[in-house]
Amino acid sequence: MRTSDFYYDLPEELIAQHPPLVRGESRLLCLSGNTGEVKHMTFSDLPSLLLPGDCLVINNTRVIPARLLGVRKDTGAAVEILLLKRLSKDTWETIVRPGKKVRLGHEIVFIPGRLSCVVEEVMDTGNRIIRFAFEGIWEEILDEAGTMPLPPYIHEQLEDRERYQTIYAKDPGSAAAPTAGLHFTKEILEEIKGMGVTVTELTLHVGLGTFRPVKSGEVTEHVMHSEWYSFSQEASDQICAAKERGGRVIAVGTTSCRTLESVACKDSAMPPSSGWTDIFIYPGYTFKCIDAMITNFHLPESTLIMLISAFAGKEHVLTAYREAIDQKYRFFSFGDAMFLTKMDAEQQIER
Repeated sequence: MRTSDFYYDLPEELIAQHPPLVRGESRLLCLSGNTGEVKHMTFSDLPSLLLPGDCLVINNTRVIPARLLGVRKDTGAAVEILLLKRLSKDTWETIVRPGKKVRLGHEIVFIPGRLSCVVEEVMDTGNRIIRFAFEGIWEEILDEAGTMPLPPYIHEQLEDRERYQTIYAKDPGSAAAPTAGLHFTKEILEEIKGMGVTVTELTLHVGLGTFRPVKSGEVTEHVMHSEWYSFSQEASDQICAAKERGGRVIAVGTTSCRTLESVACKDSAMPPSSGWTDIFIYPGYTFKCIDAMITNFHLPESTLIMLISAFAGKEHVLTAYREAIDQKYRFFSFGDAMFLTKMDAEQQIER
């Protein structure tokens, strides 16, 4: 399976540079994994696609202002740091730019006298392990000094930070938003709950690795980045109850999907757990938990378009993407959404 099998040509003007004026007003393309049928709706129509007894699974992670701009203490040269993975109270794995000019032992200052760091290790990947020194509460200092690390394809400034947060975000730790959730409003969620649909939460902290391109020509040679997740007993009970009553499990976003598929067992058990997952889902994978998925449109040749191709069929997905381009849908993080239903098992094997 070649990475190029998942390529499509996207006009640059369809890459959304800002969120819609009002949450919930994005378009929603519905794709059947069994038939390939496409329907065009708006996101506020989502409740009409759900049934009493279904279980909607959301990712409650909150994006942290993980982009820090500072200067080298010895030279005054500008340095950018992107926080990737928290290793301890004051230590992080990071991306540092320009990397070649920031070496072991270099000190970087962000707020004089209040926030600085020292490079403690240069990893084989080029990432740096850095240890922060700060005065006060870390979260408050970071909120003051940091900015949102928007995806590299977004070139406009974000005026309101909260538009890069879901309305249910509460567990800080992500370097990027679980963007399928950005479409939800309080009213849409309340309508869904009022229908008899269970809404349950899990946490997966999204890393910047989600934007890294697949560089290997062969899909199976790609090394997936890892992300931290937490899956509670309550979430397990609610999802298993939905399965027992014949309801569907609907993942909001590829982050929720990857978490659920990481914890699901072949016997349908869903044990609570937390830890790191580097699950890589591409065509040929057999889904153990989810039945439908809400997601945004993904980059060509990315691990995420491979994931939804495994779920709804590569040809169905690429055909739907071509129709979305013809219909001028908005793409990527601030763009429009899809509602996907799963192929049956026989088709998963064929496709």
